[in-house]
Amino acid sequence: MRSTSFDPTSSVRVRRRRGVPRVRRVTTDEAVPRAVVVVPMHNEATVVADVVTELLTAFAVVVCVDDGSSDDSAAVARAAGAVVVPHPTNLGQGAALETGIRFALSLPATEYVVTFDADGQHDVTDARAMVERAVHRDLQVVLGSRFLDASGQVPFARRLLLRGAVRFTRHTTGLALTDAHNGLRVLRRDAAEAVRLRLHGMSHASEILTVLARCDFSVEEHPVTIRYTDYSRAKGQRGYNALNILFDLAVNRVRAAA
Repeated sequence: MRSTSFDPTSSVRVRRRRGVPRVRRVTTDEAVPRAVVVVPMHNEATVVADVVTELLTAFAVVVCVDDGSSDDSAAVARAAGAVVVPHPTNLGQGAALETGIRFALSLPATEYVVTFDADGQHDVTDARAMVERAVHRDLQVVLGSRFLDASGQVPFARRLLLRGAVRFTRHTTGLALTDAHNGLRVLRRDAAEAVRLRLHGMSHASEILTVLARCDFSVEEHPVTIRYTDYSRAKGQRGYNALNILFDLAVNRVRAAA
């Protein structure tokens, strides 16, 4: 990893790919104060440059964790201006988030960690607003919710699956949330330090909520927009993965009780 030589306050110019207009990268003074964005990625070479470029208009530091991609995701993300931390093999999104969070916390200036998906679903303006909410309201955690805005943006089948996940989360954690599996989150440093992910697959989202509830952190939700494109739908979770998630969570609870 490059933690020994990486300067989070440096202003590195984003390289311009041929045929792509240059986008001005935010300076450290203009960026969201002391927030590092963590982007787990696996085979996202076709979209990750746009995601990184958009993030760098608001955040000075973007860390992409390449989870054993077989394409050029790492090179593309690095060329767009991100710091890339590699996994030699595909370990799962939970493992990628764990690696990225630890890397972000290794930077002494980090006060907030933002988790952000690599498939283009999230909006950087939502991420920035969530950090500002955390700062102004002195919150330890801000979670994105696609259900606070009744815009009907969520496909029907996915809405049913997510509603079931919300009921399960409320029952098991006591957190009165409206969205239990949204990858856009803001964790203040103390909350990020408490999150130690052991479930490396997609069930990490529920594992994070279990930790937040156990530690009794101050948590609020913030309305966000999800861009459902053909690409993001193809990359997203299939309905049958809900059973795998529930199994992983049950195993995790047995381990915690041991």
